[in-house]
Parts: sequence; structure tokens; C-alpha cells
Amino acid sequence: MASAAEQLASNMNFGSIAKAEELKKRIWFTLGALIVYRIGAYIPIPGIDPVILRDIFTQNAGGILGMFDMFAGGALGRMTIFALNIMPYISASIIMQLGTAVSPSLEAMKKEGESGRKKITQYTRYLTVVIASLQAYGIAVGLEGMTSSGGTAVIDPGYFFRAATVITLVGGTIFLMWLGEQITARGIGNGISLIIFAGIVANLPSALAGTLELGRTGALSVLLIVFLLAMSVGVIMFIVYVERAQRRVVIQYPKRQRGNKVYGGESSHMPLKINTAGVIPPIFASSLLLLPTTVISMTAGQGPEWLQSVAAWLGRGQPLYIGLYLGLIVFFAFFYTSVVFNPTETAENLRKNGGYVPGIRPGKNTAQYLDKITSRLTVIGAAYLSAVCLLPEILIAKWQVPFYFGGTSLLIVVTVTLDTVGQVHSHLLAHQYEGLIKKSKLRGKRG
Repeated sequence: MASAAEQLASNMNFGSIAKAEELKKRIWFTLGALIVYRIGAYIPIPGIDPVILRDIFTQNAGGILGMFDMFAGGALGRMTIFALNIMPYISASIIMQLGTAVSPSLEAMKKEGESGRKKITQYTRYLTVVIASLQAYGIAVGLEGMTSSGGTAVIDPGYFFRAATVITLVGGTIFLMWLGEQITARGIGNGISLIIFAGIVANLPSALAGTLELGRTGALSVLLIVFLLAMSVGVIMFIVYVERAQRRVVIQYPKRQRGNKVYGGESSHMPLKINTAGVIPPIFASSLLLLPTTVISMTAGQGPEWLQSVAAWLGRGQPLYIGLYLGLIVFFAFFYTSVVFNPTETAENLRKNGGYVPGIRPGKNTAQYLDKITSRLTVIGAAYLSAVCLLPEILIAKWQVPFYFGGTSLLIVVTVTLDTVGQVHSHLLAHQYEGLIKKSKLRGKRG
């Protein structure tokens, strides 16, 4: 027999969304915020020649700049106020999370509760400004050195242009950071993830059109394009299957007698996801790789020979780039899982509440058991993330495919969509429960 939650879920449709006023306000706020983000992605920074800049980025579309432009939703290729996107904030979050793992003072601050988290968030914002300033200055210097057959990308290079570029790009990143926090608090879903999601989705139609155009001109065979489209659908299905997969650990609660009544005795389960870290490892890995190579790619044409060699080694599809990308994904998969799920704390909470895993002693033995399960699941999750994210690198290196089939882009799109739909589902369940409670109160008053 279906549970009450399952019966409520089966009755959900667009009509139920229309009746949920709070949910509608959140959805409209989220859409409005993402529209503002997309408008800003077309406002260029001052002092740039757009024609020459377009020619330069067309020549480097298959490199690391093309990947960075994908995350920025095309804002980097147009050199707009949101060219840095939200990547400096993600880099700052990586550094702060690493700091909480190695610094006792930051770890103690994290354990203070809400006040400690607010302090860490504030430090992350300050660090974002520092990282964004360094990246913006590197971009400004790189733009001054960018040239093509038509001239230079900067109309009037100099200190005024560098200062204006740094102020504009840092201001755009701070605004996106604030916008993402507003979406998380007043909208639906995680704001930072939705901003990256919107940038990728905005580029998918043009990337798909470019791939089909190559098929029309004969640069790619029709069979290869059909194979790639079918493979992308298969990757989406694979991502959904793995993201929904769980390892359920049985938890038993003993019976307790208070007076003449017996409480407890029920059996529950603890769901452990295969990919506990979610989409964070590939985003963190891409962010760290993009941090140094963006400036290198912009200045490699005029820099020393060793700088050109580094830029070549870190190019898309190169063994060093693929090796670093793979290593960072595996590292962040284990690191972020340890941050999100602490077996020792979980085992202690179970012991305090009287719960236990059948056949396992409470306390230290339970923590070791949960750590063993989590480690094995993380190995599978890291292998899954590595396979999905390295797929486009192989395609680009072997067939020069200009469209990011599979990989980080589809992983982010599918994962963020699943999380957002899950939050919408939770709001609808809460709304329907509120309606049932109101009806029961009215019947009670009539009675």
C-alpha cells in the first residue's frame, strides 16, 4: 500500500504548483535573477575592440579559454562585466574548506555553529575579492598583449584601462556572489550552481548548432554526429542513475518502556549516496586548472619559451592536463565527502539517540563500519566522475569535436536540475501538508 507521501506525490501536477503561492514567488524570483545574470553577460567592459577580440577567441576556442568561456556562459569571449563569472568565489571556497581541514582555529570556528559559519562565509567573501582582483589584473595585462591581423584588442592600453578592468570585473564577481546567495535564500535551488547552470545551458544551443554545421559542410560525418548525440543521451541516463543510487545502512532503535507504554523498536535506514560530493569535484578541479592557465594562455604568444611550453602542456587533451584533471577530481571527491559526511560524528549521534547498526557495536566500531562503506562508495563515485568528465577531453583530442558532449557541462546541468526539481517537490509536499492541516482544523472547529 502506498504511503501518504507517495499518494501526495502522485497527485502533484502544474495545477498544484499554481496553487502554491510561496513556491510561485520563489520560482519567479529565481527566473528574474537568472535573467539579470544573462543581461549582464552582454554588457562589455570599457576600452575593448569587440571585432578583434572575437577573432582572437575564435582562434583559441578549442583551448582552455574555450572551456572557461563555457562556464562563463560566453561572457569571457565577449569580455563583459561577468567575464570572471563565479569562479573566484569557488576558488575561495576551496581554499577555505582546505583551511578548515588543516587549521585548528578554522575548524573550531566551524564547530561554533551558525556564528562560526557566518565568519567563515565572510572570510570567503574577502578571499574572493583578492582572487578576483589578481585574475582581473592578469586578464587586463593579457588583453593588452592580444593582437590579431586587425590590430590590438585594447583601444587605449595603460594603467587607466587596467584599473577600470579590475574594478569592473571584481564588481561583477561580487554582484554574482550576492545574486547567488539571494537565489539560495529567496529562490529555488543553490544559487551558485544555478548561475553556472544558466551559463552552460545558454551556450549549448550554439555549440550544438556549430556541430551540426560541421556535419553539413562535411567536416564531421553524419554517423559520428548521430553517435555523439546518442552517446550524450546515454551519458544523461547514466548520470541520473548514479546520482539517484543509494547504499542503505539499516539502523535499529531499541524498545523503551515508559509506564505502561512501549516506545521505539522500529527499524530505519541511513541512505548513503554513491556520489556524495555531487558536482563539486569537477567544478573545483576545473576552477583550479583555469586559475593559472587562463593568464598563461593569454600571454603565451609573447612570453618566454618556458611559458609557452607550460601553456602547451596544459592544453586541452594533453596528457599533463588530463592527468592533473583526473587527480584533482579524485582528490576533491574524497576530500569533499569527508567534509560532508563525518563517520565519527554520525556514529556518536546514533549512540546518543539509542540507534545502532545490527551486528555492529555502537561507537568506534560503528564509525569504522560507516567509514569503510563511505570509502568504498567514494571510490566508485570518483571513478564515475572521472569517466564522465574525461569523456569530452578524449573526444576533443581524437576528433576535435567543438561540443562538450558528456563531461562537466552535462554533469552540472543534470545534477543541478535534479536538485532543483527535488526542492520544488519538497515545497509542494509542504504546501499540500499545510492544506491538509488547515482542513483538519476547520473540521475540528465545525465538530
